[in-house]
Amino acid sequence: MNATASIAAEQNLRRSTLLADYAELFKLRITMMTVITAVAGYYLGSLRSGISPLHSQFFEAMVGIAVVSAGSSTLNQALERRTDALMPRTARRPMAASRIGLVHGLIVGLLCVSGGSLFLAVTTNPLTGFLTLLTAVSYVAIYTPLKRISMVATFVGAFPGALPPLIGWTAARGTIEWSAVALFSILFVWQFPHFEAIGWLYRTDYARAGIRVTAVASPGGWVTAAQALFYALLMIPVSLWPVALGMCGWIYGGIAAVLGAGYLAYTVRFLKITKGLSADESRKLARDLLRFSVIYLPLLLAAMILNAKGRIAY
Repeated sequence: MNATASIAAEQNLRRSTLLADYAELFKLRITMMTVITAVAGYYLGSLRSGISPLHSQFFEAMVGIAVVSAGSSTLNQALERRTDALMPRTARRPMAASRIGLVHGLIVGLLCVSGGSLFLAVTTNPLTGFLTLLTAVSYVAIYTPLKRISMVATFVGAFPGALPPLIGWTAARGTIEWSAVALFSILFVWQFPHFEAIGWLYRTDYARAGIRVTAVASPGGWVTAAQALFYALLMIPVSLWPVALGMCGWIYGGIAAVLGAGYLAYTVRFLKITKGLSADESRKLARDLLRFSVIYLPLLLAAMILNAKGRIAY
């Protein structure tokens, strides 16, 4: 009995460890953020169509988007397993630490990306399936290898990163409209101060791994700070575009303006990284900007949803 219990306990431990590895392989927090932004796009698109936001198609679309996002993260880690092993914050990832093999990861990733995209094409519409597949391919096959070649990778990577709300819109509407482009633009612009803060915060790790983020390619901080500031300024008019399109009312507009001013203020503080501060002070500025960026986006989307207008003219 003791031997049997020991074997059962060992099997349960292996299962729990594998589940934890899959959770990390799928980057559940990023996948969740992807789904949240897609939900906003779907909800706003459903108002335009006059259909229930909780139509069965909604759940099918979110499942498909989540599966493809998980597959993209898996393939990303397959390609970056050696790079991840060089950085302390990523060295314990399942494939970097060899707890999950390359073939295993590739099979899981490819099945998720292909299966999820096909599922979306069948259950929602072909455009949504295609755009989701395009997001995965551009993220894995273009952005991921480009990170070791040029700092332009941040700009290229912002495209697949901004597509989920547009995909949510097409899942509800079956077409790309200016409102969907506005949602894409908001997420596209939002990413730059966010990513520049991450790049500066972990620039030592990135340099060790040969990843050419802006903070590594231009270590003085001027390019990093200037790019963050430019997009933080741009964020204010871009976030107000839904009001001009009639998607949302001025309550949303006021909230967007306040949030945008806050995002800009934290970015202006971030400019101090160019003044030769200590490593701790410099990291604190980057961490503060990163934290505000993470708070900013869900608050903006929530305000947009709560003050959305239905059946608007285009």
